[in-house]
Amino acid sequence: MQRVDPRSASVATVCPYCGVGCGVLATPDGCGGAAVAGDPDHPANHGRLCSKGSALHETLSLDGRLLHPMLRAGETLRRATWDAALDHVAQGFARIIDTHGPQAVAFYLSGQLLTEDYYAANKLIKGFIGSPNVDTNSRLCMASTVAGHKRALGADVVPGCYEDLDCADLIVLVGSNAAWCHPILFQRMLRNKQERGARIVVIDPRRTATAEEADLFLPIAPGGDVALFCGLLVHLVANGATCDDYIAQHTEGFTQALAAAREIAPTIAATAAAAGLREGDVAAFFELVATTPKTVTAFSQGVNQSAQGTDKVDAIIHCHLATGRIGAPGAAPFSLTGQPNAMGGREVGGLANQLAAHMGFSSAEVDRVRRFWSAPRVATHEGLKAVQMFEAIARGEIKALWVMGTNPAVSLPRADDARAALAKLDLFVVSDNVLSNDTINAGAHVLLPAQAWGEKSGTVTNSERRISRQRAFLPSPGEAKPDWRIVSDVATRMGFCDAFRFQSAADVFREHAALSAFENDGSRSFDIGGLATLSDEAYDALHPTLWPIRAGETKGRARFFGEGGYFTANGKARFIAPEPPSLKAATTAAFPFRLNTGRIRDQWHTMTRTGKSPRLARHSPFPFVEIHPADAAPLGLVDGGFACVSSRHAECLLAVSVTDRQRRGQLFAPIHWSDETASFARVGSLVAAIVDPHSGQPEAKATPARIDAVTFKSRGFLLSRAPLRPMIAALGTKVAVAGGHGLLFASDTALASWRDYAASLGDEADVAEYLDEARGIYRAARFRDQRVDFCLFIGTEDARGAFDAATTLFETERLGLEQRKALLSGRSPDGAAQDGPIVCACFGVGAAAIDAAIAKGAHSVAAIGETLRAGANCGSCIPELKRAIAAARACCEE
Repeated sequence: MQRVDPRSASVATVCPYCGVGCGVLATPDGCGGAAVAGDPDHPANHGRLCSKGSALHETLSLDGRLLHPMLRAGETLRRATWDAALDHVAQGFARIIDTHGPQAVAFYLSGQLLTEDYYAANKLIKGFIGSPNVDTNSRLCMASTVAGHKRALGADVVPGCYEDLDCADLIVLVGSNAAWCHPILFQRMLRNKQERGARIVVIDPRRTATAEEADLFLPIAPGGDVALFCGLLVHLVANGATCDDYIAQHTEGFTQALAAAREIAPTIAATAAAAGLREGDVAAFFELVATTPKTVTAFSQGVNQSAQGTDKVDAIIHCHLATGRIGAPGAAPFSLTGQPNAMGGREVGGLANQLAAHMGFSSAEVDRVRRFWSAPRVATHEGLKAVQMFEAIARGEIKALWVMGTNPAVSLPRADDARAALAKLDLFVVSDNVLSNDTINAGAHVLLPAQAWGEKSGTVTNSERRISRQRAFLPSPGEAKPDWRIVSDVATRMGFCDAFRFQSAADVFREHAALSAFENDGSRSFDIGGLATLSDEAYDALHPTLWPIRAGETKGRARFFGEGGYFTANGKARFIAPEPPSLKAATTAAFPFRLNTGRIRDQWHTMTRTGKSPRLARHSPFPFVEIHPADAAPLGLVDGGFACVSSRHAECLLAVSVTDRQRRGQLFAPIHWSDETASFARVGSLVAAIVDPHSGQPEAKATPARIDAVTFKSRGFLLSRAPLRPMIAALGTKVAVAGGHGLLFASDTALASWRDYAASLGDEADVAEYLDEARGIYRAARFRDQRVDFCLFIGTEDARGAFDAATTLFETERLGLEQRKALLSGRSPDGAAQDGPIVCACFGVGAAAIDAAIAKGAHSVAAIGETLRAGANCGSCIPELKRAIAAARACCEE
């Protein structure tokens, strides 16, 4: 039984993007699509959705879907039956295990999987194949938080909940562009600021959209976090802001940790120097924390994705332990999880250094899991973490790999090396819902079609430990199956049928819940034994629930550790003396910049889902690199131009964004583009494979790099109803458009060659052309059935404005004569296409429309929202609205 919203035919489910875990109401349209809205009853979002969530309905098409099993025959993947594909996988694993041992087999999983999928996969490889070599893309996301939690708190448990963001008096955001990456939570923080007067501090090398809303912004230098929070600890002690009773009763190791902090950052001046900050800003930050008991410190990838990430996490936690600001309303260190089910993967042991149910590899825990699963071959030690795993593949030590729902050939550091390693496998299996991505194209031997969001049913756990039901609202297309079923079918063929007799996701969940409670006397934090006996009906109707929820309980626990009770042997939290801060890879004359990588507002991971949305494509359609004006000028880099960004491992060609929001000496480039979506934009290939020694998480924020200007003779775009044929452009990126395909590009190709290319797309007699050789301009278009069939623009200047105008006409079903005439001009006859680049993706509002509204008197964000709706949903565009208002005001003052 699905939980159906009583007000409509909507199915209550969960958004598949970040770790906020927003509730979604999906209303199927009967044609394979659905209308999507926020669920007002879900406690994570109360009805709000961000730009990505609001555009989910644009991502449901079956274009590019893997719908049938496929087996490689020579250089080609060919359709196969499920029996043939599953037999091939099972027999291949068995053969490799017999020849090389179980550790020659590895799984690489994803925070996009549901908990039930994760559980079945982890059970198969660790419990029955007997290999510990299973890791997940969460290793690239939250592993340092896991390690930091376990070191300091004794268990991987988030101490607080989202309500703490509503009642804190001070919210400190560290390495988190929450306005773009967790916008629904950020709006809660802003409401707290507006309604209760809470103050917000942002600590980040870049002046992000989040920083623009801060009361205090600290543009920290790479690697400066440990020094800053060590300095804060020293200051709290020196100014009597610690809670000595809490330290004495509930912690250990304080004296040693404080001594180490004093060595690293003994004074405010020393702290400022080590963190690359102004002394006055550091003093103001320290005073805010010292005088504000209700403080939440929220941190994300800027902390985790570091070679010292675990020490950074614990340096933050130390300040909360020392003040007793943990486990009370409005007071907690708070990890903002990156993926929708990174937490669920941690619960079932999806990381290489865990067993299931938050258990480790002590002899007692191994024995407990062995007995529960009746698994005589259970893994007895930690496996290889993600970077180590792919290095072992390259060395030939791992012979078989099963990748589930992720794209490591793009996302891993030194991504080109990771992709090359995949070609060495004896058996390379991918279960996914896409027919093509960089990982599959690296030579997968077997493709297994998995269900996608909208078709999958199971559970996910968000950043506050809240378990929610993801419910199917669309039929499963083709021969796609749930991942847990695919895993179980392989396990059955390997002879493990008794342990994998799951008939539903509910069966898997009940076993997962039962294991969490098995021989758990309260010493293990993760316990959902209260859900272990749910009926199928109760499972389907499950409301969002916090864990732990132990046997006999009906309600989960919101907070931990207010009265101590840590999950260590003596029940005390541990202060851990950090290592002196350092960056493992030094800049040089050849590579003088630090490259910081991350996400942008409207895209997700490697764009296999968001890349389908025309709405989401319009805000930042081209892969880019940010650089400070003072760094750009001497290198001949101009805003809107192009550059080659290189490291010791690879190079990328990216558009240049010159902005003073970027710190000097640093570059920023987004992670999302791949060879599937762009040329020469695999930013992961630049990133060094340097990892945190405790968590194994790669450093993705400080790779030594260089940047050089690149010029092209022309730039332009192509819009086409038919799939794009091979282009003659040097640099290009695909852009989603409704009803066809789009490409933005730059090139050194002569105009004559472009005319030949246009002719190859259709009969010359059908093509309307405009040519100005002196100015380097060529434009061509063909119309069919009163619509644009294709449109090609070549020029010497940025084509974005013309692209926006042409795209509007391309997406129009019936064009009048004046509109057809206007196409080659790059302008719309009625001005409708002159909306400019999209600023508000939720409602498709462009920069020109916003500027016009401001000119007509909309001088506040609220006024713009009333006029255009921009900024009235997720709020992630509000910083840009404020910048537009400020720019208009500055013009008037001039």
